[in-house]
Amino acid sequence: MAVLETAKRFLSSLHRPARLLVAVSGGSDSKGLLLALNRAIEATGNTDLSLAACTVDHALRAGSADEARAMAGFCASLDVAHVVKLWDGEKPAAGIQAAAREKRYQLLAAAADELGATCIATGHTLDDQRETILMRSERGQGPGAAGMAVDVLYDRRFWVLRPFLGLRRADVRAFLAAEGVGWFDDPSNANMHFERVRTRERLAETGDEVATTWDTASRARSSAKAAEWLKRHARVHENLVVSIAATAVGTCADIDCRRALLAMAAIVGGRTYPLAADTAARVTAFLERSALGRLTAGRVVFDRRATGLYLYREARDLPRLTLAPGEASIWDGRFAVRNVGNGLLTVGVGDDSGLQQQRLIAAGLPPGVAKRAALSAPHVVSTDDNCVAKAAVEQRICPYDTFLPGFDRIMADMIAGLCGRQPYVRSPVHDLLTEMER
Repeated sequence: MAVLETAKRFLSSLHRPARLLVAVSGGSDSKGLLLALNRAIEATGNTDLSLAACTVDHALRAGSADEARAMAGFCASLDVAHVVKLWDGEKPAAGIQAAAREKRYQLLAAAADELGATCIATGHTLDDQRETILMRSERGQGPGAAGMAVDVLYDRRFWVLRPFLGLRRADVRAFLAAEGVGWFDDPSNANMHFERVRTRERLAETGDEVATTWDTASRARSSAKAAEWLKRHARVHENLVVSIAATAVGTCADIDCRRALLAMAAIVGGRTYPLAADTAARVTAFLERSALGRLTAGRVVFDRRATGLYLYREARDLPRLTLAPGEASIWDGRFAVRNVGNGLLTVGVGDDSGLQQQRLIAAGLPPGVAKRAALSAPHVVSTDDNCVAKAAVEQRICPYDTFLPGFDRIMADMIAGLCGRQPYVRSPVHDLLTEMER
């Protein structure tokens, strides 16, 4: 059967030894994935591959705890180690699905640590992919928008793998039925309040599908071209300013170059997602004109001068952050800050912008750019005169530090290097990027 063969091909692609944590909800997709991987390991007799499982109980509806216990029993019948992770605490009134997704991956990562897993596998199918492509298209996400990647690095630590992304849900359910295994149907999958449910219903009724040329191979090639453009033309100064060579500004109409530029803009602006398509088009139009000047978009100033294009954070709506000793957090989406001193400290904007300005001028930036960019630099101070304010500050690559699609790893590694950081963790599967780099 296609499902079992897909599981076998996936396992053969893994670097070994490997221990997979399978995210199992009790629905057909994840339950089919766990069973197929288990059957594939049994059939091949691999001793350097093993499985563990985790059920995240979001506690958003009655019966979720019972379903989690049932999944524990199913895993026990397969002799697969299983844990339940509960989402405790208050839930947001708005954006519940996005918050649940974020919490789910946090808890899965905790379970992977607990069970000694090297990577995480989820049961996303081609049905999910079609819905994602249509939703992203309608949201107007900028150039290079694509569907889900088959592998995604979460939190710079764990690769999340999607072995069934090319399979239909109907195929997975047929596999389970043939094995005599049932599944739970989550009632939230029928709640038309959620965007994905509405999109699913629309696809079922009208077949109004969006075709995309941005498959994995196309996106990986684009990432490689974008990385090369960044290597040739981009520089990062004091983690505050990105400069683009004057000779390269005119090439931003090219989609690969534009993707690279907008990724850098997202980092400068501390934004997880790139600019929306209409805003990206406005930036492109500004750059295509030969006139010098400034444009602000997505919290970023695009400052075009005769010497080049400079990107820096606009100096407004900058937050204030307080950290206790040993505490860590993100400031302005741009910097990961950890308090390594012995007292409370605050991070905000301060009166030391003159020193930052001099550093930027010494790095070769125009004084006007240096003056404006310095106003958005993080300023760390102690709230206690008797304590030492000491912070470890690292540039955050906002689009990729939480979720890095495997097909964008080449560009992400180039950006990490420009920011003075180490490359991202390599994927545990033999992928297209490995082949391209040979």
